[in-house]
Amino acid sequence: MATNVMRVATPEGPRWCVVDGDQVRPVVTEAASTGDFVRDVAPRVLAGTADLGAPVPVAEVELLSPVTGDQQFVCQAVNSRTHMDESGLDPETSPYNVFFRKASSSLAPATTDIVSPPDVEFLDYEVEIGLVLGSDVGRAVDIADADLAEHVAALVAVDDVSARDVQLAEGQFYKAKSYRTFGPVGPHLTLVDRDDLARFAELRLRLWVNGELRQDGFAEELVHGPAASLHELSTIQDWRAGDLLATGTVGGCALQAPAAPIRMLAQVLSPKRRQQLVRRSASRNRRRLRPGDVIELHIATEDGAIDLGRQRTVVTAA
Repeated sequence: MATNVMRVATPEGPRWCVVDGDQVRPVVTEAASTGDFVRDVAPRVLAGTADLGAPVPVAEVELLSPVTGDQQFVCQAVNSRTHMDESGLDPETSPYNVFFRKASSSLAPATTDIVSPPDVEFLDYEVEIGLVLGSDVGRAVDIADADLAEHVAALVAVDDVSARDVQLAEGQFYKAKSYRTFGPVGPHLTLVDRDDLARFAELRLRLWVNGELRQDGFAEELVHGPAASLHELSTIQDWRAGDLLATGTVGGCALQAPAAPIRMLAQVLSPKRRQQLVRRSASRNRRRLRPGDVIELHIATEDGAIDLGRQRTVVTAA
């Protein structure tokens, strides 16, 4: 059964806690990293055999990122049908599973302020389901849906914040998505077993900006599912327990594909001219993020049996 675990600050240092309603119960462990926790402690938490301390009200704890900064942060691009459509792509003619990296220093708690850099004018949001890996892999491995629990220890809510004017003009996913605070995760890890992962497609992803629902879709619309994606990723790189794979967002981002003639024109423009075009378009885009905007997101199954929690972040100027 899915179990939610927070990482919180205490006078003695970060502690892992099991969420129990409006309280948390500290886990008796010396595990510092997410990798150590999911490898050595999470199985006992799921089995109900972990030693737990006295309960503390959730309102009294300071939330930390449940994915620690020593872990890899890998993402999938345009991996849902609705996001492909708004990006001007077709799954039939764009069949490739596109991976990219975010800097681990972009990881932040689910209550963080998202700092908009002074040179960024087109800030965007992307609600995503993150797979927190539970295995160490150093070679290509075959992974089927039935094997997923051998490699995925937990799920986590992710906001893949993006500087679109950097991404589109400079062609740099890494830079555009790696500014500090551009990776709010949590509020908690949702530890999962085989039965929970069998319901992955039922997870509903929603995101609001200033109370307006912007994104609303289900994991079933992902083009490349978790098992196939992890298999392909294993043919490229090693990973360690605790590393994070964000599986791609659903439709509703601020960025929308322009008309085909404009897309063709942009390809022949210089990067500088392309950036000017993107920023001019952004100035007319009411959906782009600005300082003071409040972003809220929630990922869960409709019956609440698997609930990755709610994020609430505020955009601030640098």
